[in-house]
Amino acid sequence: MGRFDWLLRPRSILVVGGGTWGAEVLRQCQKIGFQGDLWVLHPTKDEIAGLKPYRKLTDLPRAPDAVYVGVNRHATIDVVRDLRAMGAGGAVCFASGFQEALQEDAAAADLQAALLEAAGDMPIVGPNCYGFLNYLDGVAMWPDQHGGVMVESGVALITQSSNIAINLTMQRRGLPISYVITVGNQAQTTFAEVGLALLDDPRVTALGLHIEGIGDLRAFESLARQAHEMGKPIVALKVGRSAQARAATVSHTAALAGSDAGAQALFARLGVGQVETLSGFLETLKLLHVVGPLPSTNVASMSCSGGEASLMADAAHDSPVTYPPLSDAQTTALRAVLGPMVALANPLDYYTYIWGDVSAMAATFGAMMDARMALGLVVLDFPRGDRCSIAAWKPVIAAVAEAQETSGKPIALLSSLVENMPEDVAQDLVARRILPFCGISEAIEAISLAAAIGQAVPPIGDLLLPAKTPAEVLTLGEAEAKDALATYGLTVPRSCKAESMDAVTDAAARVGYPVVLKGEGFAHKTEAAALALDLATPEAVMAAASAMPVTSFLVEEMVAGAVAELLIGVVSDPAHGYVLTLAAGGVMTELMDDRVSLLLPVDLPMVRSALGKLRVFPVLQGYRGKPGADIAAIIDAVMAVQAYVTAHRPQEVEVNPLICREDGAIAADALIVKGVCDD
Repeated sequence: MGRFDWLLRPRSILVVGGGTWGAEVLRQCQKIGFQGDLWVLHPTKDEIAGLKPYRKLTDLPRAPDAVYVGVNRHATIDVVRDLRAMGAGGAVCFASGFQEALQEDAAAADLQAALLEAAGDMPIVGPNCYGFLNYLDGVAMWPDQHGGVMVESGVALITQSSNIAINLTMQRRGLPISYVITVGNQAQTTFAEVGLALLDDPRVTALGLHIEGIGDLRAFESLARQAHEMGKPIVALKVGRSAQARAATVSHTAALAGSDAGAQALFARLGVGQVETLSGFLETLKLLHVVGPLPSTNVASMSCSGGEASLMADAAHDSPVTYPPLSDAQTTALRAVLGPMVALANPLDYYTYIWGDVSAMAATFGAMMDARMALGLVVLDFPRGDRCSIAAWKPVIAAVAEAQETSGKPIALLSSLVENMPEDVAQDLVARRILPFCGISEAIEAISLAAAIGQAVPPIGDLLLPAKTPAEVLTLGEAEAKDALATYGLTVPRSCKAESMDAVTDAAARVGYPVVLKGEGFAHKTEAAALALDLATPEAVMAAASAMPVTSFLVEEMVAGAVAELLIGVVSDPAHGYVLTLAAGGVMTELMDDRVSLLLPVDLPMVRSALGKLRVFPVLQGYRGKPGADIAAIIDAVMAVQAYVTAHRPQEVEVNPLICREDGAIAADALIVKGVCDD
């Protein structure tokens, strides 16, 4: 039996505290039809939610499986200690005021430490959380209304926000939800641990995470790997893209949001689908529950309106979703059903000629579903049930069911507007293993993510975890940074430092003309007028030095023959690991915003694949007959930077630009930021 089994699937529930929240937990347990023993503890009240309270824990018939602790934070600690001593299965801690709000609050930290000591090995969820809902077994450790119903199987949802959890239960999209769990500030139990417990339930088909901060990276890696092995996909909606959102999460749960690039790289690496909206979150989970991960993004779209066909085509523009052109076999089959007047294409407008004819519609839908298609989409907005009849729309459902059966391919019914998919229809479709999609853009997002999940492979190795953020940092000068990186295989130009104006010409002579002159002490030398290129004479070097606002210089060989310039950057992100960024480099870095991020460690195929996602990649390959860059040398440069980071765990490394030539890749500038105690 798993550590959380008694808590999540209890045979007895105890509510401690008879106030408004505690009484509501009892009512919700009664409403959902909890079949086990339901007890309440209160020292003075004679009746709570129709139950006679016990006065003290020792009066209970036996140790409870699950306990809802609805008292203040100080009393919570004592109750949890007593529950552990009597062998209770686990507890939900409702109270706030522990360490979720102020990380530096010593009193809150002491309270949280005391709570953990009191709990020991007894699992607790929270504090500062609503609790959980188990719609499979009829358990409502929940102090408020919720909109869910009992199901036989479904997706599990974990969130760090109780209000988001309530909102998710109110969905009317036909998504079967098996569990909803709020984890609060995760003092003892992380969402990754809860996720592993939920995945072990065979009735759970997929896992949805609303995340404010990852927390334990190793635990999250384990969760993702276990989900992959079990064939149960994970979808994540992570907040923290904006500075305001990151500030809100810290004040709410003390979760470290980290960088958005780091989160995206983490989810991509672990095969977790990342959505951007709650609607996309629910629709993706629904697709994964009914159909599962997709083998590709190839879809067939069908509607009886040219306007809808155009909307479908435009919605997939700039997305991974593709509409393969019709094959000769598809065209022949469709022409036999639709006649000569219908323009055949994908997306298909089959007109209204066959509306109401189940056999003709089924033949049309089936003809569209050839071997290339991962999913079919039949656009169908239902009329309002309170003012209209949907009788004429039901033949389309029958036709989809027949076409899905004969083709062996999943076909979804897609309402272009969310409100035009009635909940009872959606629930009936799910029961028949037909996917009810609500919203065109949401469907496109869901298909893209389901295909990405379906094509994901387990990542190499464990994540490279950053060192703790130091109190002080040291930024290495360019020459020192290059020397450090060169030790690990990075190619750098010949160079010589000049500590005075008089020494620059001697340094240039030792390097060999033409040279580059750099004034030291500037991160952005161009803006500081501290960079001069292609200096071919001593006079030119002296004139350039005289014009710079410094007296210390770095003289380097002039690297010619650039095909393109790239940036290689690595940043320590405590929430996600070491984030490697590859981008268009030089002065174009900020202007082009052409970048892709990965998490270390990476291997050669991962780097090559990442380079291929850059808009500048065609230039690296050789654009319009021009020579290409040495891709192998670029990859070697990335691996050299990784080797340095692995050995020293700095706060930041940046090579910009990496001059990419036909015959090599040379780091023209570099920066390293490290903790003052780093080796």
